[in-house]
This record gives sequence, C-alpha cells and structure tokens, in this order.
Amino acid sequence: MAETTPSMSIGQVADRTGLSIHTLRFYEHEGILANPVHRDLGGRRVYSEDDVEWLTLCTVLRASGMPLPAIRQYTELVRQGAGNEEQRLTVLRHHHERVTAQMGRLSKSLDLISYKIRVYEDIVGHGAPGDRCNAPSRPPDADRADPG
Repeated sequence: MAETTPSMSIGQVADRTGLSIHTLRFYEHEGILANPVHRDLGGRRVYSEDDVEWLTLCTVLRASGMPLPAIRQYTELVRQGAGNEEQRLTVLRHHHERVTAQMGRLSKSLDLISYKIRVYEDIVGHGAPGDRCNAPSRPPDADRADPG
C-alpha cells in the first residue's frame, strides 16, 4: 500500500468511514491500522487516504463477523510486507468459510421465517381461527437440499 500524505483529521475520517472517533482511537491502540497514525505539530492525529481505505476494509471485515484478533493478525501480515501472501490468503479463506457457513444458517432461518409469514398471511387473509398459528415450525420442504 503506497502511503499518501496525511491530511485528514480524526473527525474527517470518522465522517468518511462511519466509525466513531472512539473506535478509531481503539483501532489504533489495538494495532488494527496498517500504517502508524501520523501526528501534526500539535500532536493531533492526521490520516491519509490509504488509512481511510484500510479502515474501510476493516469495517467490512468486522461487519462480516471477523473477530478483532483475526483482523489484527491480517494487519500484522500486511505490515510485514511482501512474502507472506500465503498466510494472508489463509486468514481470508478461513473467514470466507465462516461467512459462507453463516450465510447458509441465515438462509435456512429466512426460509422458516418466510414460511411462518405465509402461514400468518393465510390466517389473516381467510379469517381462520388461531389454531393454525401452531402450524409446524418447519416448512414442508425443509428437508430439501436446494430450497431455491
């Protein structure tokens, strides 16, 4: 990552990334930033466009459920420079597997929720008695391999 001239305040970076100032300081303290945060003559943090890009990546990784220790590990590998791409790939592949598994669980959950919504819409649409509220908690095709 080619370092660009630092020019943004912590408040500007917070606005650009959607992260709070507290979170930016926390990330710095936890070693989550790929480059050291520069300081101006008054000791205030100044960030570069590269810092914003890195923070955007970290935000995506966090939003996808990557734990901070894994982000820290990945950050350290990036800081070390070329030669450890296979290790970086391993970190990202492991996270990819976790996200894929989570998406599978969420898809099954969504199928069940959609089924229950159809049950209640049918009840509401027909004014049927509430007995059907106890319809099975699984759609009849829940065992299908491809719910598509």
